Amino acid sequence: MKKNYTQKIVIKKLECADLHKNALNSFNRYQLTTHVKYLKDGTFHCKAERFEENWDQNKKEKIVEYLRKCLEAGGVVIGAFNENKEIMGFASLGHLLFGKNKEYIELSYLHVSNEYRNQGIGKKMFELCCEYAKQKSAKKLYISTHPSVKTQHFYEALGCVSAIEINERIYNHEPFDVQLEYCL
Repeated sequence: MKKNYTQKIVIKKLECADLHKNALNSFNRYQLTTHVKYLKDGTFHCKAERFEENWDQNKKEKIVEYLRKCLEAGGVVIGAFNENKEIMGFASLGHLLFGKNKEYIELSYLHVSNEYRNQGIGKKMFELCCEYAKQKSAKKLYISTHPSVKTQHFYEALGCVSAIEINERIYNHEPFDVQLEYCL
């Protein structure tokens, strides 16, 4: 059984200084997937597919570099810190509006460390990203989500639905992801 950490978590908007090379050292990306959601002939289906994912130190450093570039370009990065001031969750919001009517903005990352999941931290970061997206005049979040059924349930519970417009650049980067949107 997981401990309840929510009373000890501080969630805030990050600056470049918060994102040093080893900022994600304590972050535990581990995810066991047993079922995935996929699109076939315009309809979503579920199938059993078992795999594990984790990030090594090199991957964590590349993500920190991406998050720094996001900030430098005018995007927003949110961090959730534990009592030891280690990042246990993070989310990033792009800076460019896109789509036919320039109403989408990308929520490119939303992750919570394994031992801190299912405690509302991801939801709080999502809500904060929504507020920043509105400040950037976005009408919708665009989210390319992991196909895990658990991940899909998380986003569905927040009110996310299948994206009406598909961003080809984002889709081609992760073609097995499920493309979602959220109306702000």
